[in-house]
Amino acid sequence: MRKKILVVDDEEAIRLALVKFLNLQGYDAQGAGDGTEAIELCKNQNYDLMITDLKMPSMSGIELIQQLKKLHPELVCIVMTAFGTIENAVQAIKSGAFHYVTKPFELDDVALLVEKALQFKTLKDENTQLKQQVTEKYGLHNIVGCSEKLKAAFKTVNQVSQADTNVLILGESGTGKELFAKAIHYKSKRANKPLITVNCGAIPENLLESELFGYMKGAFTGAVSNKIGKFQAADGGTIFLDEIGDMSLSLQVKLLRVLQEKCFEPVGSTQTTHVDVRVIAATHQDLEKMVQEGRFRQDLYYRLNVIPLHIPPLRERLDDLPLLIDYFARKSCKDNKVSSPLFDADIIKVLCSYKWPGNVRELQNTIERLVVLKPGQKVSSTDLPAKFSEGDQTQFFKPSFAIPDTGISLKNVVEEFENTLICKALDKTGWNKNQAATLLKLNRTTLVEKIKKKNLVKPALNLANIRKESLS
Repeated sequence: MRKKILVVDDEEAIRLALVKFLNLQGYDAQGAGDGTEAIELCKNQNYDLMITDLKMPSMSGIELIQQLKKLHPELVCIVMTAFGTIENAVQAIKSGAFHYVTKPFELDDVALLVEKALQFKTLKDENTQLKQQVTEKYGLHNIVGCSEKLKAAFKTVNQVSQADTNVLILGESGTGKELFAKAIHYKSKRANKPLITVNCGAIPENLLESELFGYMKGAFTGAVSNKIGKFQAADGGTIFLDEIGDMSLSLQVKLLRVLQEKCFEPVGSTQTTHVDVRVIAATHQDLEKMVQEGRFRQDLYYRLNVIPLHIPPLRERLDDLPLLIDYFARKSCKDNKVSSPLFDADIIKVLCSYKWPGNVRELQNTIERLVVLKPGQKVSSTDLPAKFSEGDQTQFFKPSFAIPDTGISLKNVVEEFENTLICKALDKTGWNKNQAATLLKLNRTTLVEKIKKKNLVKPALNLANIRKESLS
């Protein structure tokens, strides 16, 4: 498509000459005699570029740019002026103009300036599109699950996103803490600014300070030039400090100052650098226990833990398992360009009874393995890794009758055991309720009522059923 250009000038000869020249250059150019006409044209169609005279009756070129920027913020503008002073140029640029050209001008110079302005607009549009794609990619709608505990986490994210309050994300490894940090950032007013991630546990202690705060040339051996740190790179945006519990006590003191004063000195510098950064921290460790043991500063803990966000482990949100299996299977099929395997009831039962110590990350790896090794084939529990059959049996849910010192709820234990017996009978009979009722010595109507009351659902046989049953 040809780029659309609007030429605005009260001098008809110049306006017509420019429109004709630009059309010959392959653009779709139109003219307007003043600002009012230009605004009316822009209300009905979008232009890629506007070239406007600076001095016009009733409305100046700068006033026109300011009004059109409200209608079309993405519009690129070039100002023409016979008064090529520095003041006019600065005023035009401040009003939002890309550049200016002085009258009289050479048409070839205008053509070159137009080409550069349109290239700038293309890059700007691509940058905006990429930011939008990133925002969509890391939105809450991309975090799979609908369990109550996950909904509580979503609610917290929605509540804190628009604030500048520090957030501490707590959860086991593999639960998706970084996904939630990104969701908070991209839902916030800082979404168009950088999100910088630092894994405090992956960087050696002696290098972490220079990574966070930067350093000056000659500050230490190997510092051959100045380098800005992560906090300065995140200015105006968000910094995500993952595994904050691994940070040394000496560095915790310096981090506390940044949180309190919003400033720091790069390594080897006496100059103070001020930053405006929102801090989101995360850890799988028990920071309260670390504070009691003297391994984490209490004042820093309270600075970080303004808003705690708890991410539940997968074993506490097994209701989400069918959705997650479906999601990871489809994603792995797409990435590896293979057809989806078929999951039988046996494998679904095993997956739902496993405790998933590695959480969502472990589930993703397990499903990807099945997709790659058994594309388009039926998979059962025998196709799972050995740990599911030969591993530590404490990683599976089993009824327990041990009574702790604090006591136990008889009602809950009986309920859990009854659920297990009903599910075993249904699985054994292929979910034939008549046969299951006979095995359990129950009336069929009694069994049906219990199934409804307990909201027991037949395991999905394949991905299509998983998706259907999970969304029903």
